[in-house]
Amino acid sequence: MKDRIDQLVAEVESLKAGSLEEVEQLRLKYLSKKGLVSALFDDFKSVASEKKREVGQLLNELKNTANQKIDELKSGFDTEETTLSENQDPSRPAFFQPGSRHPLSIVRNQINEIFSRIGFTVADGPEIEDDWHNFSALNFTADHPARDMQDTFFIATNPDILLRTHTSSIQIRTMETTKPPIRMVFPGRVFRNEAISARAHCIFHQVEGLYIDKHVSFADLKQTLMYFAKEMFGENTKIRLRPSYFPFTEPSGEMDVSCNICGGVGCNICKYTGWVEILGCGMVDPNALENCGIDSQIYTGFAFGMGIERITMLKYQIKDLRLFFENDVRFLRQFSGAF
Repeated sequence: MKDRIDQLVAEVESLKAGSLEEVEQLRLKYLSKKGLVSALFDDFKSVASEKKREVGQLLNELKNTANQKIDELKSGFDTEETTLSENQDPSRPAFFQPGSRHPLSIVRNQINEIFSRIGFTVADGPEIEDDWHNFSALNFTADHPARDMQDTFFIATNPDILLRTHTSSIQIRTMETTKPPIRMVFPGRVFRNEAISARAHCIFHQVEGLYIDKHVSFADLKQTLMYFAKEMFGENTKIRLRPSYFPFTEPSGEMDVSCNICGGVGCNICKYTGWVEILGCGMVDPNALENCGIDSQIYTGFAFGMGIERITMLKYQIKDLRLFFENDVRFLRQFSGAF
């Protein structure tokens, strides 16, 4: 084995390279996990006990020699590149690749700005929540399926603490601490225990809205959502409301907008119906108001919530939700002109 070590030492000391690529190839040949030096270390296990100390020292010297030689070859090319850069004209204007906002940030800001025009302000809240603000105060019963571990990330050491599943928890915190009238939107990141695919993710973003005051009606909700749809997708956008169910609103509905890709004629995006669902909404349930200390005999209100990813995919015709989380610069550069 000592002969093989001496042979490799001589071989390493005579190494030459014509480029950084060749240096990398030499490094892989000798120093990678499957390289020649590593192979000798594997064979070291079979060396007799009385020779292990001597052979071990020789192996370490070989490895150090190989590392030093590779560093020496690499530094030669680094010096050449430094010399070239020093010979360049330092007065030449620098070029910077312009950055861009993430498409989800662009759309979130657009949504906030649209609602700000009609008097809504923005509020934020914690992403780690307790059961009361995320479920109980919103009229979720103890046996509601949303409490199941398949949907919610609970903290193992404390089943009362969880990652919020919607930004409705900020609505509860706001109603507990703010005297009506309340007119706010609540953007934020939420978490649900779902399989990741082109149409779903365990992390996504929502914007929810809340309006509490005297004499608020479903007609106010409809007009607010119609205004938002036209501002976001264009003046020719139509909406329709379908009956639905949510524990914290009654009556409840889901809102569709006419498909802005096919103009309502029908395409694969809207599944050839001409409509795309974008949000859920409804009148705040009196129990939810009372849970937060608001007199439901005096005040009424509406709430709505939408996924920012859904709006962004529709607005920019993006077909795979996973693109939002991969940080592929080729994808992100497409939004460099948007704010």
